[in-house]
Amino acid sequence: MKRLWLIFSQTVAVALAAYFVVLTLKPQWLGPGTALPNPVVSVIDSQPVASGVAPVGSFRVAAQKAAAAVISINTTQKRKARSAAEEFWFRHFNGEESEESNGGLGSGVIVTTSGYILTNNHVIADADDIEVVLNDGRKSQAKVVGTDPDTDLAVLKIELPGLPTITLGNAEALQVGDQVLAIGNPFGVGQTVTSGIVSALGRNQLGINAFENFIQTDAAINPGNSGGALVDVNGSLLGINTAIYSRSGGSLGIGFAIPVSTARQVMDALVKDGQVSRGWLGASLQNLSPEAAKVAGLSRTSGVLVNGLLRNGPAAKAGLKPGDIIDAIGGKPMDTDTQVRNQVSSMKPGATVPVEITREGKKLVIQVELGERPKAKPQNRQ
Repeated sequence: MKRLWLIFSQTVAVALAAYFVVLTLKPQWLGPGTALPNPVVSVIDSQPVASGVAPVGSFRVAAQKAAAAVISINTTQKRKARSAAEEFWFRHFNGEESEESNGGLGSGVIVTTSGYILTNNHVIADADDIEVVLNDGRKSQAKVVGTDPDTDLAVLKIELPGLPTITLGNAEALQVGDQVLAIGNPFGVGQTVTSGIVSALGRNQLGINAFENFIQTDAAINPGNSGGALVDVNGSLLGINTAIYSRSGGSLGIGFAIPVSTARQVMDALVKDGQVSRGWLGASLQNLSPEAAKVAGLSRTSGVLVNGLLRNGPAAKAGLKPGDIIDAIGGKPMDTDTQVRNQVSSMKPGATVPVEITREGKKLVIQVELGERPKAKPQNRQ
């Protein structure tokens, strides 16, 4: 009996082993419905990736929306005539020269379907020929509609069908820490998008432009980015990239852009009149220091001190005097000379504006008929 039980158990073990071997290697021999279940697939592996959906944290949509309207600008300048002696020595040391000398590279932004382009004045200054290259590869010669050296802005015009345009954003709603993208053509390598944040707002007294109210960003901006777009995470234009702080010529994380509100005002004036006319006081101003406030018998240091007047200028004609402290213009409080300059320049020449001042401890209101600000001379920029 014991022997029979041993034979039985060995037979069952062998049969089961054979069954599992066949089930694993040749399940079809056992008929349908006997195959092992499919291996478990992880949830991540089983999720299909939609090609049209941007990954979390991606700026793909904003870049694609804005990039089509950002163009590259190539400029050339015809070589200047030289005397016979200068020409001899130039050719002796430099060889033959083409009729046109190399110009510069920059960027611009298409803002209307009719072909108006915003860029920097220094990008196209002194250029005899301006060629723009669209992101889709099309090229066109551009003409200069107008320039404004005071803000370093210029407006170009091209004639092409089906032009892409950028959406104008609201720079006034910006806050430090907001994410931004810089789009342009750095070093002529082709269109490039970099990202960063708003590092500061209202930067001025940098000695870059006559009127400064820059957006500062750490998005990488390099030579060739000038005139390009600073956009928000929706792809809307916030500013025109115009300058960098750099000791090496490359990005150090300190770039400056002109707010779109300023750019829009300048563009409208250039398109309409071909120039930008600004109000002018004809006064030399400085921020009120604690020492000057003490001399004037004031307990505050806010306000702007008039320390000089142009003879027969608008302020002098209206009755302002050196030593007056400007408290408000047109009802708006003035704390710095930059605020006064920007406020006055935003008004039309010939407009009469109330200027609230403090003179010898007394409050006065003087009506000033603004003159027209003298035109600035273009500056050489790096």
